Amino acid sequence: MKPSFIIHGGAWAIPDEQVADCRAGIERALTAGWKILSKGGAAIDAVEAAIVILEDDEIFDAGLGAHLNAQGRVQLDAIVMDGKTLKAGAVAAVERIHNPIQLARKVMEKSEHMMLVGEGAERFAESHGIPLIAPESLVIERERVAWSRCIGSEHAAEHHVGHESGTVGAVALDASGHLVAGTSTGGTCCKLPGRVGDSPLIGCGCYADEEAGGVSCTGHGEGIMKIVMAKMATDLLSGSETAGSSSQKRRANVKSTRSVTARTGRAGLLAAQNSKEAGANTAQFVADACIRKLAHRAHTVGGLILLDRDGNPGAAFNTPRMAYGFVDAKGGFQLFPAPVKRSKKR
Repeated sequence: MKPSFIIHGGAWAIPDEQVADCRAGIERALTAGWKILSKGGAAIDAVEAAIVILEDDEIFDAGLGAHLNAQGRVQLDAIVMDGKTLKAGAVAAVERIHNPIQLARKVMEKSEHMMLVGEGAERFAESHGIPLIAPESLVIERERVAWSRCIGSEHAAEHHVGHESGTVGAVALDASGHLVAGTSTGGTCCKLPGRVGDSPLIGCGCYADEEAGGVSCTGHGEGIMKIVMAKMATDLLSGSETAGSSSQKRRANVKSTRSVTARTGRAGLLAAQNSKEAGANTAQFVADACIRKLAHRAHTVGGLILLDRDGNPGAAFNTPRMAYGFVDAKGGFQLFPAPVKRSKKR
């Protein structure tokens, strides 16, 4: 089977001056994951490698770029899910873990449980060879300044990068047909201590089922939780496999285009279709449907990336922009948002 890979760095109002940094971060993470997959490596390794790079990049709300909570502290959440076994590992509200996606993987592989939180998660990390760090080492100056402005006057979106919508994630299908999805976040700015959003919750911020597909979500967590968006997407993908036609017929219609294009407006993405292709990109239609549901029923904003079980990608959002990238059918990288065109000075 041909590998497939898609990642994201959050759906939010990315300002023009930060588009280049977002694209560079996405490219680095995509490169790391694809290097593993293209050499026959495991999907779990590719997802972890990509998310670690995104967690270490201050431009994204995960790891080092995380927002501070109301007490001025970083609390991180992450999840990884295996589409073959339906086993997941998740951690929430951890303050002394540099890369929570690595701890989430340990929970999945070394624990009978599927989620650990706070001090208990950190003790588990220490007992499984993941060092604990000083909490203040996760706090960067940009977020310290934003937090002080909110606390000192009034909590406001303009103080923050990715105000309520920052998250990172990845979905990979390897040559063995193994499907894995992962998500990591620093949560919302000035959140109450102990607040946990959608990201580490199975079926909300992440889901993977090799019989349907894999999903990673981003956006307003409470809204995504209301519609259980990741599970909704895989249920729709699964339904598309059984409703009216066989998987073989569907593949013939879709022809595994693996193409996605971005729309920078609020309505989300348009399905990317080559004029020579017959049929619709089911994965893209599912992604669009989930974002429409998020807006209609939860009255909020967000985005998601996904791969169906054949590796066809989809991505959608109803924020001004979303940072994401995928590997196309020719092995090339497709990066979003599009570069900002600078007007020439007269």
